[in-house]
Amino acid sequence: MSQPTSALGRRTFVVGGLAAGSLLALPALPEIASAGAKPSYLRQNPFTLGVASGDPSPDGVVLWTRLAPTPLAEDGLGGMPNESVPVRWQLAKDERFRHVVRQGTAIARPEHGHTVHVELTHLQDDREYWYRFRVGPYVTVTARTRTAPHPNDWGSKLEMSFVSCSQYEHGLFTAYGALAADEPDLILHLGDYQYEYTKNAYVAPGGNVRDHEGPETITLETYRQRHAQYKTDPHLQAAHAIAPWLVVWDDHELENNWADESPEAGTQTPAGEAFLTRRAAAFKAYYENMPLRRTSIPRGIDMQLYRRIRWGKLANFHMLDTRQYRDDQGCNDGYKDCSAAVDPARSITGGKQEEWLIDGFHRSRARWDVIGQQVFFAQRDNNAGPLKVTSMDSWDGYVASRSRITQGWLDADVRNPVVLTGDVHAHWASELKTDYDDPTGPSVGTELVCSSITSGGDGGDSNPADHPFLQINPHLKFYNNLRGYVRTTISRDELRADFRCLPTVRSEGVPAFTRRSYVVEDGDRTLHQVYDKPPAAAARALAGADAQAIIDATVAWETARP
Repeated sequence: MSQPTSALGRRTFVVGGLAAGSLLALPALPEIASAGAKPSYLRQNPFTLGVASGDPSPDGVVLWTRLAPTPLAEDGLGGMPNESVPVRWQLAKDERFRHVVRQGTAIARPEHGHTVHVELTHLQDDREYWYRFRVGPYVTVTARTRTAPHPNDWGSKLEMSFVSCSQYEHGLFTAYGALAADEPDLILHLGDYQYEYTKNAYVAPGGNVRDHEGPETITLETYRQRHAQYKTDPHLQAAHAIAPWLVVWDDHELENNWADESPEAGTQTPAGEAFLTRRAAAFKAYYENMPLRRTSIPRGIDMQLYRRIRWGKLANFHMLDTRQYRDDQGCNDGYKDCSAAVDPARSITGGKQEEWLIDGFHRSRARWDVIGQQVFFAQRDNNAGPLKVTSMDSWDGYVASRSRITQGWLDADVRNPVVLTGDVHAHWASELKTDYDDPTGPSVGTELVCSSITSGGDGGDSNPADHPFLQINPHLKFYNNLRGYVRTTISRDELRADFRCLPTVRSEGVPAFTRRSYVVEDGDRTLHQVYDKPPAAAARALAGADAQAIIDATVAWETARP
């Protein structure tokens, strides 16, 4: 659990700072601007995109910001001149920076989109820090980050939330704001951080709430512009400012359903050099705009994104990349009964990443081995008959690859394997099998799937068991189509998952509520539903069939809780 904070509530401090734009009342940092006329980047606040931190280790973390006084500029440079700019940074043990432990100057260079990555080492393990940046008179919000526990220590229980799929046009990012209010220790983003489409090319049911700026993202300039537009959202900025992130991409950071060097069929960019040029541009912009270590700096069309983060003795996070190395989707993609899906030569991870993951299982001594990845892992058969009709874009399209990895954690005797997933714009929970055709066989792991932040629009509430996939696939235990995120609490004894939902993403000020909770107990690879006792009004509504009453009562219950 996080260490105590000052009397000023952390959420008030972070979100209030975002609203203020600059915090000139904070203790002074040395001035940067020289005498004479102010440079153009000092005529207005250059910190319009907030700050972020990521990839925590026991002795360090990455701090990030980007200078963009005019964030939606068409050239992707955010209104910055073609010159390098020194950016001051500070790291402190306290929110008021009375105890500064590290400080320095980083250079925001035009060839890197005026982004800054400060990769810190030699910090104390398992503790909170606060950080900020300054250029001239402008100071960023004060943000919170933390280091991981020492490899030989358990640390306290870990509050971790995971998210995916935030389509800017489809709704407001209020789920990010709700997540920030939870004050987690760690946030995982499992892909589709931004979407490539031009305005109204992808319309949510009921219409889009706001518009993308610029054309479809194909060039470095347009990818930079799109990342900037997303990061202007105050809810997203609050989530970045409250905790370190572990990020991995899915498809929309480049293009829908891309696979290695193959674009989606029928898109603007054909296969060949044009797609590889687009891929290199997307990768460069992604690195520039994420709090990643220098080991992830792209090299042309390649970028090292799969990696392992150790959280003391409690957990290993194996972060996968299921796009860059996969074989192209079988049978022209979509939901299919497809012979290619069971081809043992096909892989969704590529051979090298698969070996890395299985080797990590064998080396692990963690209580929990958590696989952070993009697409549905468990089988989801869409056909009640004898044929299997499954998604060729998910692990169902790479059955042998899934089997090898599942067998890998069994052979390594992994104590508690848990797969975390995004992509499908709905909440799911499932138990994993070695043979999905035998529902009576033992469960060998669990999968938790988060809904989208906004993608698909509001969605809708439903009876959590009322979905045909759950009838066809008995290992699937839960489904809900509202937007939201998953909040987990990981301790030595259990992993608890709360499926957090929003009644709508079309309005501000909407509270999040927990639709259902599960516990995975240490050594038990099955899901156990948690029945928290609601007040009488919520209990009466939950006993009925009125979905809106369920939402209203649960929201009232959650809002009233301390």
